[in-house]
Amino acid sequence: MSRLAGRVAIVTGGSQGIGLAMARAFAREGASVVISSRRADAIEEAARQLSADGGQVIGIQADVASRDDAQRTIQTAVEQFGRVDILVNNAQATRQAKIEDITDESIQLTFGSGLFGTLYHMQAAFPYLRARGGSVINFGTRQGIYGEPGDGIYGANKEGIRGLSRSAAREWGQFGIRVNVINPAALSPSAEKALNANPERAQKYYDEISLRRFGRPDEDIAPIAVFLASDDGHYVTGQTINADGGQIML
Repeated sequence: MSRLAGRVAIVTGGSQGIGLAMARAFAREGASVVISSRRADAIEEAARQLSADGGQVIGIQADVASRDDAQRTIQTAVEQFGRVDILVNNAQATRQAKIEDITDESIQLTFGSGLFGTLYHMQAAFPYLRARGGSVINFGTRQGIYGEPGDGIYGANKEGIRGLSRSAAREWGQFGIRVNVINPAALSPSAEKALNANPERAQKYYDEISLRRFGRPDEDIAPIAVFLASDDGHYVTGQTINADGGQIML
């Protein structure tokens, strides 16, 4: 298939889980892909795997919370492939804590890698997206909509990303730039680790899923990203897609 032939995609947090699944799907659809991660070894291995599968992929070690690194990531894509058509802000770090226990460190970690990193990459990519239109895909969470106990800072950060995305969809629509949000529920390595550490919480999540199974990054989340990135989703913008098996129904 070649729904993304000739296009260039950037995926932050592309070394594992949902990010890697999306990068793989984009490459299979014909896109050239730039993936980034804070871990040099992980991003090198992910790029090697994707390239071995026939994809045109570059891996970059970068901290999404750094404006300079965001600019460098975008510039690398332009220098190597000549353009930017798709930006996926997937990377995110956080620490769980009750509201009264949230620290400045956890605030900086969560918002730095989430809301601020998303903004930095959007700003850096905007001049190139504006040139010919394109797709920005950001990531939210059910925790923000539902109000999950212990995830106050994470939920607030993700709701900030949703607010930023809606404003960008209205401001940038005139340039043919579509901005959407995916709220995923899938067993990425980090999610699986967290659920294994808390079986009671895992069971609660499972009981809320109407389809009675946890999502899979490759089969359940990546195809939605391809839809939003391709011409199939050319009239969809400013939306939040809950790819969660029926946990949140709006």
